[in-house]
Amino acid sequence: MDLSALREEYTQNGLTREELNPDPFQQFSRWFEQAQTVQLPEPNAMNLATVSAKGQPNLRTVLLKYFDDQGFVFFTNYTSNKARDIEENPHVALSFFWLGLERQVIIRGQAEKISKAETMKYFLSRPHDSQLGAWCSRQSSVITHRKMLELKLDEMKRKFKKGEVPVPSFWGGYRVRPHSIEFWQGRSSRLHDRFEYTLNKDSKENDNWSIDRLAP
Repeated sequence: MDLSALREEYTQNGLTREELNPDPFQQFSRWFEQAQTVQLPEPNAMNLATVSAKGQPNLRTVLLKYFDDQGFVFFTNYTSNKARDIEENPHVALSFFWLGLERQVIIRGQAEKISKAETMKYFLSRPHDSQLGAWCSRQSSVITHRKMLELKLDEMKRKFKKGEVPVPSFWGGYRVRPHSIEFWQGRSSRLHDRFEYTLNKDSKENDNWSIDRLAP
C-alpha cells in the first residue's frame, strides 16, 4: 500500500518564543486546558516509551492522572512489562498528540515510584469497579481466556463486598520527572514550530529552564 500522498497541511496556529510561559509546567497546563476546552477525546492519553535492560524499546498508551511542578503521574501494575522496564532503566519518554489542535508535547525524564500514601489517595478516588479491576490481572502475563478475568472479578466482588477495597501491593503510581519538555505546533509546508525546555543540570531548584527553538 502506497501512502506517500496521504498528508494533512497544518494551518491552525503558530507558536512564538514570546508566547511561551517561562515555566514548562505552566505552558503544559495551558495547552492541556485548551485540549479540554475543545473537547478532544482522552486529552490525557499519552504514549509511554521505555527501554529494557537488553535495549529493547517498548511503547504503549497510558493515562496521565495528574501533574505538578515535580512531574507527570500515571498508575499501573508493578508486575507489568512497563514496570519491569522502568526497574531496569528509569529513563523514559512521554508524548501527547492532540491532532485537533495540531500539537504534540514530548517529555523526557526519569520515572520513579510515588509514595504509598500518594497511591492510596488516588486509588480511593477511583470508581469501585476500577478498584476491583486492579486486583484481577497480573498485567502482561499470558492468559488462556477472558473468562479467567471475569471469574477473578466475581471473586473480588465477593471478597470485598462488605468493606472498602484495599490498594493492591502490586499496584501504584510512577512520577516522570522531566529534564526536557518539547512543545510542537504544526505549521504549513512542514515548517513546524518546535520549542524545547531543558532543565539546567547545575540548578539546585527545579525551576531553571532554558528554552531553544528547534528546526522542524
